[in-house]
Amino acid sequence: MNARETISLYEAIGGAEAVRRLAHRFYELMDSLPEAAHCRAIHPADLSGSEEKFRDYLTGYLGGPPVYVEKHGHPRLRMRHMPAPIGPDERDEWLLCFRRALDETVPDIKLRALILPPVEKLAYHMQNKA
Repeated sequence: MNARETISLYEAIGGAEAVRRLAHRFYELMDSLPEAAHCRAIHPADLSGSEEKFRDYLTGYLGGPPVYVEKHGHPRLRMRHMPAPIGPDERDEWLLCFRRALDETVPDIKLRALILPPVEKLAYHMQNKA
């Protein structure tokens, strides 16, 4: 690869399998960490659908195929999450799970440093209650 070639974050972290591991670990943590109880409470009892949508979203978000858009249309994340009361507790617990899942599934610290800041910004944007 020459200096002008670039690859997406999706490819850099390992593609579909890496995104699957990240999404799966995220929901494992949310489902098991007592300190994520508020965030877990606003999710359905069965997390499999949420995990699949999150995996599909992350795939496109990180530069892979636009799977989420193909299945569900434009993400409209804030609109889709409006029915769920997302306050500081839920936001911070979601970020706790995401940071841990990212740390555990993406070994390259430089890649994690590229992925995390925009995800943190998005999490704050999703908050819809004080």
